[in-house]
Amino acid sequence: MSRVEEGDDGRLRQRKLEEALEVKSLRRIVSAYLNYPDAAESDVRRYERSFKKLPPAHKALLSHYPSKFKDLRRCISENSYFIFGMLQAFEPPIDMSQDAEFCDKPHNEDAPNDHGFSGARDVCSCHSTSTSERNGACCEEGSNSAHNLPKGVTTDKEVETEGNIGLEYNKEKETCCGKDACDSNGNVSSCTHEWLDSSLLLDVPLVDVDKVRCIIRNIVRDWATEGQKERDQCYKPILEELDALFPNRSEERPPACLVPGAGLGRLALEISSLGFISQGNEFSYYMMICSSFILNNTQTAGEWTIYPWIHSNCNSLSDSDQLRPVSIPDIHPASAGITEGFSMCGGDFVEVYSDPSQVGIWDAVVTCFFIDTAHNIIEYIEIISKVLKDGGVWINLGPLLYHFAEVYGQEDEMSIELSLEDVKRVALHYGFRIEKEKTIETTYTTNSRAMMQNRYYAAFWTMRKISAIGEQHPPP
Repeated sequence: MSRVEEGDDGRLRQRKLEEALEVKSLRRIVSAYLNYPDAAESDVRRYERSFKKLPPAHKALLSHYPSKFKDLRRCISENSYFIFGMLQAFEPPIDMSQDAEFCDKPHNEDAPNDHGFSGARDVCSCHSTSTSERNGACCEEGSNSAHNLPKGVTTDKEVETEGNIGLEYNKEKETCCGKDACDSNGNVSSCTHEWLDSSLLLDVPLVDVDKVRCIIRNIVRDWATEGQKERDQCYKPILEELDALFPNRSEERPPACLVPGAGLGRLALEISSLGFISQGNEFSYYMMICSSFILNNTQTAGEWTIYPWIHSNCNSLSDSDQLRPVSIPDIHPASAGITEGFSMCGGDFVEVYSDPSQVGIWDAVVTCFFIDTAHNIIEYIEIISKVLKDGGVWINLGPLLYHFAEVYGQEDEMSIELSLEDVKRVALHYGFRIEKEKTIETTYTTNSRAMMQNRYYAAFWTMRKISAIGEQHPPP
């Protein structure tokens, strides 16, 4: 075999390996969503076992508990109905029927370190007070695809991998891998997609199902009236700053704003509604599946009902608080006055925006609870500087709760954890000048009625790129 043929064979084998890894990763994510009702039911059974162990006199004091368990199951079925409908609408960007076991065969040594959305990287913005807690219950596995959502908020997906995600939702025809989910009105949800066949699904650890619960809490933050307070704390200062910095926005040539770590897409959509060409970037396919569903398939505000707080009995003021319904979304995305060009790009921020085509094309970059998701925050800052035009602005809000700070037992794992002072010093090196900075107190996906609420004193700043990369001297 010639060297050329050997090279072609190696590239083909590498591509098949990467595709197999992607399939396996996406199956794991889908499996986590589909395992949600069983995992939640296991929790209720655990509550029931504990209740049954009580002495009769103690049981008598909690006579309402059997009714509560029944209500919990009803809430779980409502959440499952939403989840199964979301999966019914999802069209994978890759062939899910192909052999994912290819990646388990003896040539694993050929696998690259990063595989787009197959790399088990915990990069979603699900913040808690400890990195170990967050990393265990957040969203990993990312995507390398992009979908455009013009004014009609229909999917027009430009995909870097082959295929696309075109989402069409039909409540009457939902089926999911042989399982049915019913809402409180008796509506049945199931999925007809062949790739959701139970034989193709994976056994996933409970920590993966915890990521689904994380998504449900994030839905409240981005798409519920109950999340308005958090959005006012985090998104409103950013939106007001953008509005002030770009006062004379042209409808013919609107300024372009990039939103890395866009999560479920609300901030990117609000920026688009202000009159910007807005592109959200998100790595987590847990997030992308959900945001695509809400953005593309919402017919009316308040279309769905979820129960986000049922998964914990701790710090509840009352059962009614724990079991309260939340209507989503609070707005109809297609009626939000979106500027043409609004898009959501799936993929690792470093991989996607290191491309030469991205250099100097953005008027603004907005990062909200994002920069501490980096393995190397210096690389993030460098790329933000590269993609901005000279004179462009970087608006940031968030803490420095580094996602990989407590990853133990992996010697090759990198985590660069700078102080705020060092972050600003590095930004200065890459051509930024600080124009505004302050501290903003906020929460993140917090139950507003809970007895415990974690608060951040987040750094907020506006920096302007005043010179091209390479013109700055090394930091002292």
